[in-house]
Amino acid sequence: MAAAVREDGARGRGRGRRGCEHYDRGCLLKAPCCDKLYTCRLCHDNNEDHQLDRFKVKEVQCISCEKMQHAQQTCEECSTLFGEYYCNICHLFDKDKKQYHCENCGICRIGPKEDFFHCLKCNLCLAMNLQGKHKCIENVSRQNCPICLEDIHTSRVVAHVLPCGHLLHRTCYEEMLKEGYRCPLCMHSALDMTRYWRQLDDEVAQTPMPSEYQNMTVDILCNDCNGRSTVQFHILGMKCKICESYNTAQAGGRRVSLDQQ
Repeated sequence: MAAAVREDGARGRGRGRRGCEHYDRGCLLKAPCCDKLYTCRLCHDNNEDHQLDRFKVKEVQCISCEKMQHAQQTCEECSTLFGEYYCNICHLFDKDKKQYHCENCGICRIGPKEDFFHCLKCNLCLAMNLQGKHKCIENVSRQNCPICLEDIHTSRVVAHVLPCGHLLHRTCYEEMLKEGYRCPLCMHSALDMTRYWRQLDDEVAQTPMPSEYQNMTVDILCNDCNGRSTVQFHILGMKCKICESYNTAQAGGRRVSLDQQ
C-alpha cells in the first residue's frame, strides 16, 4: 500500500509502519495543496489529480505518536527518527543512500557526492568518469525521456548519457537495446558498434550481389558522423567512407557507373 491518508476517507496505513514503496521514512507529509497526509510526493501524485510541491511542505506527522509538527528530522514528541537522511529544502526523508542536495539541480541526488559533478551546460549531475568525455547539450536534462516520455531531471531512475549527448532513463536504455542500437532522437549509434561493423564487413564480403547490382552505387548519409558519400549498393548495408559506420541511410537514387553501362 503506497499512500497513507488520515481523516479524509482515503487509504490509511497501520500505526507504526515505516515508509512506502518509494522511501523508508517515519513520518507523513502534509500536502500544502490539499491538506492530506501522504508518505511521499510520489504517493500523493499517484492518487490525486495534482502534484505536490515538495519545497512547500511545512508540516509532517509522526507515524509513531501521530504528533503533527513542523518538518524536521526527529519527532519532537517521541524522538522517532523520520529519516537517516533529511533535506530541509526538498523535505526528503529516507534511509542513508549517501544523498546530497545539488544547488544547481535544485533537488537531492543519490551519491556519494564526490562521485559526481554538475555539468552546467547539460544542467545535470553526471558521474565523474564523464567529466570532459561527454557531448554537452544545453539543458538536456529538462527534456522528457524519448522512450517513456516521462521526466528525467526529477526522476528516481538514473539517467543514461548516450554518445550523442541525449538522455534516457537507464531502464529505458536497457529496453531500447533489445530492439535496436540507435538514439530515438537523432539516430546516432547509442553504443560502440565497432565490433559489429567489422563482423558486417565480413558478411558483406562473403555475400556478393547479383551481377545486375554489382556496379550500382548510391549516395548515403551517415547518422554517426553526418557525412555524405557515394558507395557501392549492398543489401546488407552501406558503409560510410568517412567513419566506416554502417549506420547510414540512402540519400539519393541508385545508379550504375557510366564505365560499366
